[in-house]
Amino acid sequence: MDPIDDSTAEANYRVTAGELRQFIERFERLEMEKKDIADQQKEVMAEAKARGYDTKVMRKVISLRKRDKDDIAEEEAILEMYKEALGMS
Repeated sequence: MDPIDDSTAEANYRVTAGELRQFIERFERLEMEKKDIADQQKEVMAEAKARGYDTKVMRKVISLRKRDKDDIAEEEAILEMYKEALGMS
């Protein structure tokens, strides 16, 4: 390799390394933000629990709100059918 090729390859490496560093640092910042958000969510649940709310049920409601209503209805119908089959209704 001649010196021009070496310097070009080295310049490309530096640019790539710099870009890689940016991606990694962005990801690390997002990880910190995610941890901060998780901590805030825990605080909300702790406050709700302190006020007498059932946080397990709250989490279930939050989960249900994310789902499609038809999927929920189908799951509930199947659950009822299974409970009847087991004599739980």
